[in-house]
Amino acid sequence: MQQRSVTLIRSEELSDVAEYAYAATATSNARLIFLAGSCPLNQDGSTAGVGDYRVQAAKAVENMRVALEAAGASVENVISTRVLVASSDQADLVAAWEVVRAAFGDHDVPSTLMGVTVLGYTNQLVEIEAVAAVID
Repeated sequence: MQQRSVTLIRSEELSDVAEYAYAATATSNARLIFLAGSCPLNQDGSTAGVGDYRVQAAKAVENMRVALEAAGASVENVISTRVLVASSDQADLVAAWEVVRAAFGDHDVPSTLMGVTVLGYTNQLVEIEAVAAVID
């Protein structure tokens, strides 16, 4: 059985409304992986799902998984995320979050969801930052 590199931490003194653990730790022998923001870009550089927060979130998750795999990790090794959504409408943030949250399943890592004014690529609405920890 492979040793877990990430431990999710919860507190009964904090609200259970949040759909994520409030903290996480990595074991002392873990290698940390800092991912660039995963964007909803197709391999040809075009933006996927123009105008659709859910499609863009799904493509950003897909690209995050590819980057994690290239670094020798998987979603289960992620220790935290930050989800950036180019919108001031809370419904747009929730739409993107629901896709990202579902992708993590039971591994509900600490996460921050933020509305921002603009992201770096043409027509980009969603970006996911992540840190992971693996034991080699």
